[in-house]
Amino acid sequence: MAEDPQRNFRSVYYEKVGFRGVEEKKSLEILLKDDRLGMLDIEKLCTFSQRFPLPSMYRILVWKVLLGILPPHHESHGFVMRCRKEQYKDVHHALRVIRFIKDSTPQVEVFLRIYQLESGKLPRNPSLSLEAEDEVFLAIAKAMEEMVEDHIDCYWLISSFVNQLNNKYKDSIPQLPKLLEQYLSLEDSGLLTHLKLCSAMSHLPYNLWFRKCFAGCLPESSLQRVWDKVISGSCKILVFVAVEILLTFKMKLMALNSTGKIQQFLENIPQDNTDAIVSKAIELWHKHCGTPAHSV
Repeated sequence: MAEDPQRNFRSVYYEKVGFRGVEEKKSLEILLKDDRLGMLDIEKLCTFSQRFPLPSMYRILVWKVLLGILPPHHESHGFVMRCRKEQYKDVHHALRVIRFIKDSTPQVEVFLRIYQLESGKLPRNPSLSLEAEDEVFLAIAKAMEEMVEDHIDCYWLISSFVNQLNNKYKDSIPQLPKLLEQYLSLEDSGLLTHLKLCSAMSHLPYNLWFRKCFAGCLPESSLQRVWDKVISGSCKILVFVAVEILLTFKMKLMALNSTGKIQQFLENIPQDNTDAIVSKAIELWHKHCGTPAHSV
């Protein structure tokens, strides 16, 4: 199909005057309102999310659909969310009865206990120390709580996202450190050599970057754009965010020659330019992995 020159003209004009994403927002609205088959096109929503940042007003809806919290059928959304709400309340009540939660329990811990009970992993005693997977859950829960106002929506997004990481990406996430080294060697072999000489490559904060998907590392606005890509089908974006962090702070890292100091710095990177880091990371991801085609 021939491209619409008028549409292209508007896109260029909007970008020049600072209204980036206007055409993309209109495209997403068309996808969300397309009821010719009475259902959302999941494949097109995934492709859109891979290619463009999701507008904030539609992000939660798209995440809920892509994570399977809501079905693709429009007419079922209200009923399904009512069921989700009742399920949440029932489990919440059960946890209060068995005294695993109370009024003073932090909300993210409530989410964890609900998830543990739902998945059959509730410990015998609430005072038992947390497992490593629980720490990952809590990190993601804290980040998601900043993005989502409604507690019930928030719980289902957390639990579904964690399940995606534990199931769909179970075999991929352990391979990400190797991919990080591969792509860093292509982008800056000198920096890679320095990190290897310092024995830092095997001690980078991989748990924070890959297992927790940068929860607790990037602020909300930057993290949402990364999670758009993960939720819509690509955990490899995490590698390119890590690469771009290393490239952005190259001068600082080259001045450090201690594994511990390098690790400490990377676990607490400055927060003032993370949006630029994510933008460059997405460009790098598209450069190496291609840009998905998109048509409405």
